[in-house]
Amino acid sequence: MGTRFFCVCALCLVWVLRPQSLVWGQAAAGSAPSAQPGGEAASAGAGALAGIYKISPDDVLDINVVDVPEYSHTYRVAPDGTIRLPLLNEPIMAAGRSPVALAGIVTDKLTSSQLLHDPHVMVEVKESRANAIAVTGAVKTPQNYQVFGRTTLLNVISQAGGLTDDASNTAVIKRGKIAEEVFRTEHASAIEASPTEAASAPIPVNLKQLFAGAQSENLDLYPGDSVVVQRAGIIYVVGAVNKAGGFVLNGDRGSMTVLKAVALAEDLKPTAEGKKALLIRKNPSAPNGAQEFDVNLNKILSNKAPDSPMLADDVLFVPDSNAKKIMHRAGEAAMQAATVLTYGAFIYK
Repeated sequence: MGTRFFCVCALCLVWVLRPQSLVWGQAAAGSAPSAQPGGEAASAGAGALAGIYKISPDDVLDINVVDVPEYSHTYRVAPDGTIRLPLLNEPIMAAGRSPVALAGIVTDKLTSSQLLHDPHVMVEVKESRANAIAVTGAVKTPQNYQVFGRTTLLNVISQAGGLTDDASNTAVIKRGKIAEEVFRTEHASAIEASPTEAASAPIPVNLKQLFAGAQSENLDLYPGDSVVVQRAGIIYVVGAVNKAGGFVLNGDRGSMTVLKAVALAEDLKPTAEGKKALLIRKNPSAPNGAQEFDVNLNKILSNKAPDSPMLADDVLFVPDSNAKKIMHRAGEAAMQAATVLTYGAFIYK
């Protein structure tokens, strides 16, 4: 009874310690790449694209032959798409193959050359210039991010350091070849029913909804995709306002209007001629490349006229009134004189 119990325990221990499939690809002698769990289209996760990802020239690969350190090295794919392993007479074509497929070919080569018996080979893409996700536009660190599998838009924006202050509420995703292949595989019936369906069409994403937790906006991304976060634009308020300058049309402010612009400029100066304000808008077909619209700020501020919308690059100009300037300065001078007289009378007493 004791011997039988010991044997059962030993078998359980062997089962627990059996080799597990690794990130990109693993193959043993006599096993085809398609025999791996999930086949050429591996499931989502760290190795989501093990069968879809195609190795490119100049990729850096980690090839690990279990318990054989002589072959376990980092290899860079040559410009012709090949790699060379020690003691193998001919190079191995790596470009155009998935890591899983390459692991199977390396296994076959090592076995057929009688260099190793029953080798277990794993291939992982360590670096890739051709298969990355480009993140540009209104992000803090725009660049190409190497992603060796399926990821999400939210993850990529986080890697880019988040959005800048002038980011709009819209990002545009353009699909690469890997995403198009995934789309064709997963939506074959939809494409057949609607041939006009195109995976390569740019996809707009509402970032405000994304950051509010809408999972429908958190799209999957693949190596070769690109993300552009659009900038919101700027409106300008100049002239007789307390804080003249440019103001970003970010998503938190919603649609911009003249009334909101005056509020951002911290209201009009006392000398402002509000009824003679101008809204200047770019228009290439106009004689001077811009159009001017009269804006009566006094009526808008007193709710006697409708508020006017403002677009990116619009300029709101509020003129000064010379008469008001003179009266304002006279009033200031009178206040200063009154202050001096009051202070002098207090000292005299």
